[in-house]
Amino acid sequence: MTHELTIGFLPLVDACLPILAQEHGFAEEEGISLRFQRDVSWATVLDRLLYGHTDAAHMLAPLAIATTLGRGRPAQPLAAPFALGLNGNAVTVSLDLAAEMELGDGFGDPLDIGARLKMAAERRKAAAKPLRFGVVHRYSSHNYMLRYWLAGCGISPDDMVEVVTIPPPFAAEALANGEVDGICVGEPWNSIAVDRGVGQITLATSQIWRRGVEKVLALRECVLDERRDAVEGLIRAMRKAGAHFLNPDNWDANATILARQEYLNAPADMILGAISDRIVLKQHGEPVHFPDFMFQYSEAANFPWVSQAQWIYTQMARWDRTEILPDEVVKVAHVFRPDVYRSALSGTGDILPGASSKVEGSLTQPTAVTAQQGNITLSGNQFFDHRVFDPDDLEGYLASLK
Repeated sequence: MTHELTIGFLPLVDACLPILAQEHGFAEEEGISLRFQRDVSWATVLDRLLYGHTDAAHMLAPLAIATTLGRGRPAQPLAAPFALGLNGNAVTVSLDLAAEMELGDGFGDPLDIGARLKMAAERRKAAAKPLRFGVVHRYSSHNYMLRYWLAGCGISPDDMVEVVTIPPPFAAEALANGEVDGICVGEPWNSIAVDRGVGQITLATSQIWRRGVEKVLALRECVLDERRDAVEGLIRAMRKAGAHFLNPDNWDANATILARQEYLNAPADMILGAISDRIVLKQHGEPVHFPDFMFQYSEAANFPWVSQAQWIYTQMARWDRTEILPDEVVKVAHVFRPDVYRSALSGTGDILPGASSKVEGSLTQPTAVTAQQGNITLSGNQFFDHRVFDPDDLEGYLASLK
């Protein structure tokens, strides 16, 4: 019996794992057939999921949490049993702003870039023309990473700058038209802005939080319960796709697949840049090698760490100016589903962490951690400001940020 699943997605490189699972036959090996529904905005991806037009979705991790908590619409519980990847986003600024900040040719230090941006923001605010940055959704890691970095550099979001929402496929156009001075978006849209000569990539989000959670596979909780076998098969297929994706011998072929019209409909060379961690930062520039720009497989990258969901919740409370509520803490912890991930991969030989939560930002060097299955060494996961997030003290962490 073949299980059919329809998956909603946006044309972004980090939608790669379910697509490649289908294209390379890994889904078929698990008795699954995948169909895909491409959209242009996260709001539409979410609507299709909630109204049952899709079974699962390539989804912003914070949006899955916000939907479960009822932020902006009636609450509907979502489940995220698989992280589709870590990081993979960048901050790209207009050429005018890049010149004003006197940016160099490579990825700079986040604190130095922040100091330069702060001076520009102060000048623009004094002239009553505040800088405006575009993010892909209010409830996105892009929004929270950008705000975390800005605030950590002394730039108050919503005071010194404006943060607005732009769907990823329109981010380069918004930069070209002068609607925004900068964007925080996933690939290939930063590279497309560079190729068009309308922006310069200045910062990778992995410089803000080296192992920051990004997209997840999201389902309505009731669908997960009803189609548990198919979902677990999909998890196994995507892990196989991740191993294939990681192999340099497969980069060109995978970039060609993702570039197709039904998927990203974007130049294969720009997709290849993200896959290979070689990013062109300015028009006609040479590619800059930035290890782990995207992180799709190694070190249990797909494991849905509950602590990462809880970090998102603290940022949601911080910028929505709400309190940490005990009942919400319980709901947030239940969105990420390591139990389903473990069930899918138990006995396969794939690595499984021994814990479901960890102190985020605490590792500065490769560290062996307890594993339920296999051997796991996690590399550095620090924040740019060297803060540490303890999931057992959400209120204390939030208070320290204020």
